[in-house]
Amino acid sequence: MLKGLLSAVGAYKLYKKWLWQQVKNKPLPSHVAVILDGNRRWAKGRRLPPWFGHREGARKVEDLLDWCLKLGIKTLTLYVLSTENLQRPVEEVNAIFKIAEEELRRALTDRRIHENGVRVKALGRVELLPEGLRSLIKELEASTSNYNSHFLNIAIAYGGRTEIVDAVKKIAESIEGGKLRASDIDEHVIEKHLYTWFLPNPYPDLIIRTSGEERLSGFLLWQSAYSELVFLDIYWPDFREIDLLRAIRTYQTRQRRFGI
Repeated sequence: MLKGLLSAVGAYKLYKKWLWQQVKNKPLPSHVAVILDGNRRWAKGRRLPPWFGHREGARKVEDLLDWCLKLGIKTLTLYVLSTENLQRPVEEVNAIFKIAEEELRRALTDRRIHENGVRVKALGRVELLPEGLRSLIKELEASTSNYNSHFLNIAIAYGGRTEIVDAVKKIAESIEGGKLRASDIDEHVIEKHLYTWFLPNPYPDLIIRTSGEERLSGFLLWQSAYSELVFLDIYWPDFREIDLLRAIRTYQTRQRRFGI
């Protein structure tokens, strides 16, 4: 049994190395976005409370950041919590908030963040979050605001429709204040008022969703118009480096026409 396990581990390493060589020799996506789905079902399958899945999912995010930094991917956007998720049982939502606080506090002194120049930003209606979590987000954003080598975006209390609504409200305020005319509104103006306005490339080249679900669930509705989509039939806590590499390899086989 032990011999078989060691053989399997060795095969995994060889396969990962082979995939790595394949994807590194072709154009890589500059912006990868991931819908972290399946935490609750992962926990349910093990007869555990939902927050066990959320905690395992949070640990997996740290691995994903390592893998993306190693590949040289500039921008990583994570769909962590939607505005609709806030309607889940209070006990579960509070557990998610607690896990998020722990991870953000760790990120404040995370050597990977600062040595690699990773700018961290929350995307969403942050005002809906508890005060302690909002303060941590503000502190982390301030401490990384001058970095521009890499970008880590955390979509929390996020909704694609609410993002567009918020952008429309800001544009309307500019019109009311005489700073903008209705005739000035074009795609560029709208993009400047979205949560992703500060990114060098706000449009994900590749969007990955785990758990087997095949929909975006409101994720980056404006920005994903020409994103390549890859859906994986595994729960987020089980996501491995080879799953990322295979998703990128799939992306590299696609011919992106952008409607042309």
